[in-house]
Amino acid sequence: MRLPALLPAIALVLAAGASLAETTLFPPPSGRTSEELVIYSSLDSDLARPLIVAFQRTHPDLAVRYEDLLTGALHDRIVAESQTAGEGAGGTADFVFSSAMDLQVKLANDGFARPVVTPDTPDWPEWANWRDTVYALTFEPAVFAYHKPSFAGQEPPATRADLIRWLAEHPDEAQGRIGTYDPARSGVGYLFLARDQELYPGIWAVAEAMGRAGVRQYATTGALLERIADGRLALGYNLLGSYVTDWARRHPDIGLILPRDFTVVVSRVALVPTAARNPEQGAGFLAFLMSPEGQGLLSRTLRLSAVSLEVAGQPTPAGGMQDLAGLRLKPVPVSPGLLAYLDQATRARLLARWNRALSGR
Repeated sequence: MRLPALLPAIALVLAAGASLAETTLFPPPSGRTSEELVIYSSLDSDLARPLIVAFQRTHPDLAVRYEDLLTGALHDRIVAESQTAGEGAGGTADFVFSSAMDLQVKLANDGFARPVVTPDTPDWPEWANWRDTVYALTFEPAVFAYHKPSFAGQEPPATRADLIRWLAEHPDEAQGRIGTYDPARSGVGYLFLARDQELYPGIWAVAEAMGRAGVRQYATTGALLERIADGRLALGYNLLGSYVTDWARRHPDIGLILPRDFTVVVSRVALVPTAARNPEQGAGFLAFLMSPEGQGLLSRTLRLSAVSLEVAGQPTPAGGMQDLAGLRLKPVPVSPGLLAYLDQATRARLLARWNRALSGR
């Protein structure tokens, strides 16, 4: 179809994306506005605030419009706004930051991201940079979260084998009280499941055990942690470690375990769109987040482990992610290999097998 014929559909996508966004405005500290930086992100605005405030200290005339979106809506808005930019529309965001690694790589692979070289690019890990268009900025393990009072007098599971054993030996405590992401609704949940299948042949025994225990599935980390905090759930499987760490600081009944058999690691991934309205500011914000100061903020203030080798070597602050030394870490590389997770036939097969395992078939 020609682009003019697509415009009504694109308009609907834009309207839907805008309705799903939570927008936060950061006025320029100087009170004057010379430019505006527009950010689309899946990171909660409260967690992003220290990053933006720090960046504005050195850019006091810069206003920031921060739009918090679900990862799928974020991807669709970038595509739709980029396609309409050629028709005289204003373009799209200047900086994009998302936990959906596969969708971010797809944007770059489809030509919606521009190459950006920052002062830290030469030293960036190879697995965390694809063609200078997509950069991994965080190092976030998939963890077990648990309700501490529910495990009084006993150790919570530390491996997947431990989890199967606990579910079998404590059926009354476990029934209806284990939770995980719904991989059909959660992008990161689907990514964790796909990596589990690649790395661990026994994952289907884990799924069957959780199914027998009446596993609860949720679309968001917040929905899981809310129920772990008040004891409705005793344990959460494969939760995004950054959010668990943040909740555990504020809810003392939440505990965190980094799996000792293997730990899948994902990243929040950043890019500057080809159709950015203000690409120079987008590139500047990317350079800031890749700098020791930006990586230090991600690591210390937000408790998101840093990708930067310089920052990653520093001690973890009190209340942050526990020491990763000695773990079998399995980071997901930023590469076109992620596009396999977006193949609809592959996705349908994996979700069907997941549902069969939960139902015991």
